[in-house]
Amino acid sequence: MADCLLHLICSPKLEDSLAEWLLERAEVPGFTSLPIAGHGSSEHSMSLAEQVAGRSRRVMFLLELPEPAARALLEAVRADFSGSGLHYWLLPMLAAGHID
Repeated sequence: MADCLLHLICSPKLEDSLAEWLLERAEVPGFTSLPIAGHGSSEHSMSLAEQVAGRSRRVMFLLELPEPAARALLEAVRADFSGSGLHYWLLPMLAAGHID
């Protein structure tokens, strides 16, 4: 069973609720989160200040999971965060590990 990397991208308003939601999930062994800037043509979702700056603040969560678990988690995200504007990427993992 191949692992994959699930990226969940949300607005800063959702950061705490999504982090708590992920921490409560038994199938999530852990995750990484970091602040990012979104650049693009989706001005309708940007505040006036973000439009002037040319970027929108976002938070990205990174989760390494077996593909079936990642797909199931995405379905749960769709159900529990419907209408939130979350964006995701699901990518195959070529390698992962620790360098000792």
